[in-house]
Amino acid sequence: MDIEDLLSRMSWEQKLGQLQIVWRKDPAEQRALVKGGLGAVFWPPSAAATNELQRIAVEETELGIPLLIALDVVHGQFTIFPTPLAQAASFDPEVARSDARASAEEARAAGVNWTFSPMVDVTRDPRWGRVVEGFGEDVFLASGLAAAKVAGYQGSGLAEETTVASCLKHFVAYGAAEAGRDYNTTDISERRLRETYLETFRVGVEQGAASVMAAFNSLNGRPMHANRRLLTGVLKEEWGFDGLVVGDADGVAQLVDHGVAADEREAIRLAIEAGVDVVMGGTLLVDAEGTPLLSPGELSQERVDDAVRRVLRLKERLGLFDRPFVDESREATAATAERRATARGAAERCIVLLKNDPGRGRERLPLPPRGRILLAGPYARSLDHLGAWVQRFATPVAAGLADALAAELPGVDWDVAEGADFFDPSEEAVAEAVERAREADLVVLAVGEPSRISGEASSRSDIALPGAQSRLIQAVAATGVPVVVVLVTGRPLVVEDWIDRVDSVLCTWHLGLEAPAAIAAALSGRVNPGGRVPMTFPRAVGQIPIYHDHERTGRPPQLDGMVLPDEQAEFAGPNNTFDYYTSKFIDLPLGPRFDFGHGLSYTTFELSDLTVSPDRLREQDDGAGTAEVSVTVRNTGTVDGDDVVLLFVTDAVASVAQPVRRLRGYRRVALPAGGSARLSFTLAVDDLCFWADGTHRITEPGEFSITVSDGASTVSHPLFLA
Repeated sequence: MDIEDLLSRMSWEQKLGQLQIVWRKDPAEQRALVKGGLGAVFWPPSAAATNELQRIAVEETELGIPLLIALDVVHGQFTIFPTPLAQAASFDPEVARSDARASAEEARAAGVNWTFSPMVDVTRDPRWGRVVEGFGEDVFLASGLAAAKVAGYQGSGLAEETTVASCLKHFVAYGAAEAGRDYNTTDISERRLRETYLETFRVGVEQGAASVMAAFNSLNGRPMHANRRLLTGVLKEEWGFDGLVVGDADGVAQLVDHGVAADEREAIRLAIEAGVDVVMGGTLLVDAEGTPLLSPGELSQERVDDAVRRVLRLKERLGLFDRPFVDESREATAATAERRATARGAAERCIVLLKNDPGRGRERLPLPPRGRILLAGPYARSLDHLGAWVQRFATPVAAGLADALAAELPGVDWDVAEGADFFDPSEEAVAEAVERAREADLVVLAVGEPSRISGEASSRSDIALPGAQSRLIQAVAATGVPVVVVLVTGRPLVVEDWIDRVDSVLCTWHLGLEAPAAIAAALSGRVNPGGRVPMTFPRAVGQIPIYHDHERTGRPPQLDGMVLPDEQAEFAGPNNTFDYYTSKFIDLPLGPRFDFGHGLSYTTFELSDLTVSPDRLREQDDGAGTAEVSVTVRNTGTVDGDDVVLLFVTDAVASVAQPVRRLRGYRRVALPAGGSARLSFTLAVDDLCFWADGTHRITEPGEFSITVSDGASTVSHPLFLA
């Protein structure tokens, strides 16, 4: 396909038609728009319906340009995998890649060739509902998972029949919305923008992502859909991105609501001139009769040609000019046994053991194979495990946790009670659960957030358990019977009102189609939980934002220091002491409830023999010099398990205040009981660099501390940059 020749033959109206994607539920209207030259549509949804639209585009329009067929395939088409935040908890890029690979195969066979995923927004405010859709708070972890997801969607080439074009979203700083309120304002320094919010997109572009979506938010007063400096200056010019930029749903039209455009005509002009290539929403750039909304004099011809060229280039890379249709016999409309097995394996790797205190000489998890156990709480029977951003045609969860546990532990005498639903308090149900708990040897309380209160437009000011669930936990714990909590959630929650009253907590997130079976396997011990927290659990909403790689302060909090007077003792940290005039909350213990990287196991691990070779690098290496960091990890327990080993770098002295630590490597390793492994990480001079301002990334000579930790065990070694 000669794109330049095709472009030269296109009329103004035909060019504008390629620059829009609209949603129309009426099939007849959708067909009419395609016949009028529309360039992209949302999935119809079936392979047959998709082929019909492609036939109209190819056979009934003058130029025969095929369609981009888009859909938000975020963590599964028919086979639903764990949500992206849950995937981040695996600390395993293969989990993200396997989801994207299966999703691409199912979606492309059904006619979809473009997905609006992955979301690579770094998120540090769990009040924001869309944290469930991203990879958490750490830039390095999120970047690695973003790259894996892009690779999974796009395979070895977009022209393959099992791939879809990926879309990095939302460019940029959408995850930094004030107060965690969706669509809200962001205001960020240039240095923070570079260090934190642009980096995941840069890595995704480097991986070859086919498209990028503009964000709803304004940034430093400029709405992103009209931000030429970033959409064009950074993304397209500085990074050399040759894919296409798509606006979010009605994001272009909302420039009017932002107050930077007088009407939709001006909004579209601003957005396209800024670098948006495809306008998404209800506004038609060209109507069904072929009338353009804007005349050639209202938009730069050069900019329009560039946008059309990017659209045509993506269609060519997808092989649509040669193969616009899909083989309808290959379409699957439900999860297959093979993909279910892959989804279950992924789900098992995402589970995090948050707490497992010994009681009466033993930890409460794994569950005993015999005895009388009460299962209560809304997730005892609920099938709501798929999570946010799941389409109506997804394969549903067939059986809940009660059935899965009965199959997993048939020797247990199971009793199942409601206890409390998600929202409406029921004193009778709580009282009944308490009475039945008194007759049990142990209680499993399955609680959490339903899918509908996480995701887009689902910001929460109070991120405690909704409804009467906290009251249920406290009431059952008051009986003195051992209590295990299964926490099903789309975000980190505040758990302070009950966490110290229970014996064990298993955080399962929303694990998708195979969630109940995966949870049951972790509770029984057949699967040893190996996930880690990818986003900090605060002690209170007032701590937010709280994240592990925060910048140093001149008065850091200290555990040791002055003894508080009696009237202030209730606000003290451990041992009723802390240094008073430091950065802290006087009414909370220091630090979060669960820090980034926290996670326990049914076994124990130990790190030792850390080496850094060479332990001196030269600044003149200009990023090319590397050191090998090696550490021995040993399973010191009695059962097989996975350890997650994290590599952090701390800059001792720099010209700009640095984070207390920066993640620069991670590895998940499976070890048999008593087994060990030698892990190696490659640390480059580039890993020691930082943004001095918004324009210059620099290295500075000096001492760095290299710390390797798995949470329970930590070893450190100096590294010098000369």
